[in-house]
Amino acid sequence: MSRASSGIGLETVGLLAQTRPELHILLGTRSVEKGAKALESLRATHGDSLKSDISLLEIDVTKIDTITAAKAHVESTFGKLDVLINNAGIIVTKPCDTLTNLRETFETNVFGPAVVTETFEPLLKKSASPRLIYVSSDQGSIGNRLDPDYKWYSLRGDYYRMSKAALNMLSACHRVNYAEWGCKVCAFNPDFCLTNLTGERGYEMRKKWGARDPKDPATALVDLALGKRDEDFTKMGIIDIDGSVRPW
Repeated sequence: MSRASSGIGLETVGLLAQTRPELHILLGTRSVEKGAKALESLRATHGDSLKSDISLLEIDVTKIDTITAAKAHVESTFGKLDVLINNAGIIVTKPCDTLTNLRETFETNVFGPAVVTETFEPLLKKSASPRLIYVSSDQGSIGNRLDPDYKWYSLRGDYYRMSKAALNMLSACHRVNYAEWGCKVCAFNPDFCLTNLTGERGYEMRKKWGARDPKDPATALVDLALGKRDEDFTKMGIIDIDGSVRPW
C-alpha cells in the first residue's frame, strides 16, 4: 500500500503493477475523485503492460477515521498487508506563523505516518515477509545539515528538515521494535525530483534546477518492495536511490 495519487507514489504504483500479476496494489488517496483520475491516467499510459490489480484506498493521514476505515477495509478484503510505503509529505508554503507551520508540517510528515503504521501493524504481522518503507529525505539528515560541502547546505527549510529528521527516528525505532517479528524497515531518500510537493510554481522551479524524473526513486522503491534490495534494510542511515547511505 502506498499513498499514491500523484508524483513518486503514482509512478511507484505504475511500475509495481507492471511486475507481477499476483500482486494487488492499493493506491492510497485523500480524494477518491483524484485517485480515480490518477488510476485512469495510469491505465491510459501503460495499458496492457499493467499486470497487477490496482484498487483505490481512501486515506488521509491527518484524519484518524479514514485511517481506521482503510485498515478495516484491507483486513476484511485481504486479511494482511505485505508492504506499507509511507509516502505522504508536505512543505508548507503559505504565509503563516511558526507554530502553524510546524503543526501542519509534522501532522502530515510525522504524526500521520506514525499513526498509519501503528494502525496497520497487525496486518503487517500477518505477512510472511513484511516490509515498511518511509519515504524520507536527505533534508532530514543532521550529518548533511552540518556539512558545509553538502549541496543544499545554504537551503533553509527548517521545519521540513525537522519533520524528516523525526521521520528518520521513527523508522529507526520501528526497525528495532519490529525486528522480533521479522519486519524489514528503512528510511528512503528519493533525492531532488519533480513532484508537486511545493505546488505548480515549485514544480517549475524544480524543473529549472534539474530535478530528476520521479521514475528514478519509484524504480528503487519497487525493488525495495519486491525484496530485490533487502541488504539496504540493514544499512545504518537513510537509503539513497543507488543504495548508498546518507548519515542520520
